[in-house]
Amino acid sequence: MKYLDEFRDPELARRLFDEIHRLTTRPWAIMEVCGGQTHSIIRNGIDQLLPDAIELIHGPGCPVCVTPLEIIDKALAIAAQPEVIFCSFGDMLRVPGSEKDLFRVKSEGGDVRIVYSPLDAVRLAQANPGREVVFFAIGFETTAPANAMAVHQAQRLGIRNFSMLVSHVLVPPAIAAIMESPVNRVQAFLAAGHVCSVMGYHQYAPLVEKYQVPIVVTGFEPLDVLEGIRRAVQQLESNRAELDNAYPRAVTHDGNVPAQQMLKEVFMVTDRTWRGIGTIPQSGWRLSPKYRAFDAEERFDVRQIRTAESPICRSGDVLQGLIKPNQCPAFGKECTPRTPLGATMVSSEGACAAYYQYGRFVPVTTLTQAESSEPQ
Repeated sequence: MKYLDEFRDPELARRLFDEIHRLTTRPWAIMEVCGGQTHSIIRNGIDQLLPDAIELIHGPGCPVCVTPLEIIDKALAIAAQPEVIFCSFGDMLRVPGSEKDLFRVKSEGGDVRIVYSPLDAVRLAQANPGREVVFFAIGFETTAPANAMAVHQAQRLGIRNFSMLVSHVLVPPAIAAIMESPVNRVQAFLAAGHVCSVMGYHQYAPLVEKYQVPIVVTGFEPLDVLEGIRRAVQQLESNRAELDNAYPRAVTHDGNVPAQQMLKEVFMVTDRTWRGIGTIPQSGWRLSPKYRAFDAEERFDVRQIRTAESPICRSGDVLQGLIKPNQCPAFGKECTPRTPLGATMVSSEGACAAYYQYGRFVPVTTLTQAESSEPQ
């Protein structure tokens, strides 16, 4: 409980808010990259206590949210096959595909299982030599090392009935895509601390230099987020663009080098489609030629599956920071956690889920002056 007390101290939070208010003289738009940071911000009301001039834009850093619909449909097609044991972390089971989700496939007879590690799926393959065991490998750089190790272990042990459906995405190319968008409004970034604990933070230096945008590596507790915002505002107000590590208790410059070496061996960089955003060049990983035999897309020949998003779901605009979740006409109506239209509502880290869970149903811009002054 140490860190819960230490990094949620109300008095320290008040001092940080006071300092941010003192520093802020102009409007600034800051994007928190990670969905975990978004939930911390909304749950603790951080955005409501900041100066009116500071807007927090919720970025695409939820791995479930950015997994493209066609990958979900490929997972559903594989999971429905009778010879398959389909393994996934629990947060993917309710993510909607075009017509159903993995829970529905399970209810219809598919052997869909929740695991807590990709190595659990490797052990299942060992224990079931007559079945094909597939692990759904999604996420940013944070979850990739364990997935890489699982494939490496399967090859080392000669396990041939194990494969992975891979949809890994990378943060730096996404930041570049946001900065190069013609509708970009982001002036600074809060980078995700857990990603940087694996990859280090040196990878962001070229982005800072090229786009002249401050990037502050930040944790997830309220004081972590506030300190990241304070440092970002300090840079913006002094017209500086620097790379800053505000999460030194977990993040070093070089990161986890052995994990990076495993990633380099097992994966290779590829173009990736991001749900709601589109294809970002060189923004993901796929299995390298050495491990291509473990690629579930090729093993089950589902590469031809192509799908279209819901026409009334604006999760893509949410992921790009163009609108807040409660500015989508479907929010809280056609789209709820029980009937989600997009992954940003069903994911535990999705911005839409955060707004729904913490009662942010009315966009601030639609409140009258009288309403906005009433106690909440």
